[in-house]
Amino acid sequence: MKKVLVIGLDCAALKIVFDRRDQLPNIDKMLSGGISAPFRSGHPPITIPAWMTMTSGKDAGEHGVYGFRHRVTGTYNDIKLSSASSFKKSAIWDIIAEKGLKSCLVGVPPSYPISEVNGSKVSCFMTPGSDKEYTYPSSLKAELEERFGPFKFDVEFRTSDRDKLKEELFEMTLQHFEVIKYLLLNKPWQFFMFVEIGVDRIQHAFWKFFDKTHHGYTQGNEYEDVIMEYYRMLDKGIGEILDLVDTDTVIFVVSDHGAKAIKGVFCINQWLVDKGYLVLRNTPAEGTPIELAEVDWGRTKVWAWGGYYSRVFFNVKNREKEGIIDQDEYDFLRDKVKNELISVRGPEGEEWKTRAFRPEELYDELNGDYPDLMVYFDDLSWRAAGTLGHKSMYLNENDTGPDDAVHDWEGVFVMYDPEKQSGERRDVVDILDFAPTVLEIMGVEQPADMKGKSVLQRNNNDRILQNGTFVIRTLS
Repeated sequence: MKKVLVIGLDCAALKIVFDRRDQLPNIDKMLSGGISAPFRSGHPPITIPAWMTMTSGKDAGEHGVYGFRHRVTGTYNDIKLSSASSFKKSAIWDIIAEKGLKSCLVGVPPSYPISEVNGSKVSCFMTPGSDKEYTYPSSLKAELEERFGPFKFDVEFRTSDRDKLKEELFEMTLQHFEVIKYLLLNKPWQFFMFVEIGVDRIQHAFWKFFDKTHHGYTQGNEYEDVIMEYYRMLDKGIGEILDLVDTDTVIFVVSDHGAKAIKGVFCINQWLVDKGYLVLRNTPAEGTPIELAEVDWGRTKVWAWGGYYSRVFFNVKNREKEGIIDQDEYDFLRDKVKNELISVRGPEGEEWKTRAFRPEELYDELNGDYPDLMVYFDDLSWRAAGTLGHKSMYLNENDTGPDDAVHDWEGVFVMYDPEKQSGERRDVVDILDFAPTVLEIMGVEQPADMKGKSVLQRNNNDRILQNGTFVIRTLS
């Protein structure tokens, strides 16, 4: 049995961690001596379900969590937010606790409201503020605040004041690393995991200044090096952490999904209006959220939510309050709308690589308030806008505030064992394989109902889920 340290970098991008490793000496050390690969995210590649999938070996369908918010089934505007209470399946720390092993967790989503763990825990970015209870045990809060001040959970990243944002992001991340180093040295653990949300925020806020392929990039701009400056600070902090752990600790560096340049925003509800699926009582002001629009539900068949992917809902009889779609029409209409969405082209008539799925095509088990369709526009390159009143179905900028990046399917996977140097680069590792891998390293048997298989047990003929289709990929 070995100890495990997981360095979670929310949204960390392959094109930075792998392609610019020469600027990141501590990460480069682990890449050179460990097993590394693009890390295939789950459906959907969104922070909350992805971290839940990674740490439990169970997909979003089993968890019944498909994003940050959820519609209460049968309603139109009754929305609830995901939280730690949504995490009802056993995670790594629950499984190893049955063997008496202790965990220390910092910022692992979703972990608010705070709950017990066999060890220590600090809540995640979903915590409303440091005035709330955010540690387990509760006494840990005062212990940390005495040394480091109130914990900084997140920043407002959709802002035009990028100078202030940069300062806040660096300050927050530096505080996180000080807390992590303290806990590493002063709390008992066999499994230690933290997730740094600042990586996600710096990329969403500064990607167009960094990525030359972004439509908003200007060469020589004042923020061109901000993202790499942040990653270099991150790498320095990782190096300080590595100096604190023994050689009997296996270290992972993982991200829940990747990042890439946003090409634009597709106004899906505007499209549904034009197609006659969504009927409004009047013309809303530009940027009106669907929840605030005057929808004629008695004549509406389909509406949608926006985001990095789109959730599409159907107004079904005996399910929605004013449902108008008969059950025998439902499947036909779903296929029709699905095929029409896949056929949507870009503003210049360019072909998109759009994927649309019925949830049952992606998951063996469906729980929670799942949508009728899940849509990834142009392979995630185009964000979906749920707002209405736009003059065009295509926007150059995000409809809910500045956001320069979208999610990508492949994040980062690095596994580094100081006592077993390999330097092996694999084609891909699937997110469902993470929890089984950790358990094998820790000498704990994988539960029978856990999906995935340890990376150490994978072979060339294994199948993985890729965009809803099982394919053969070289894994070793």
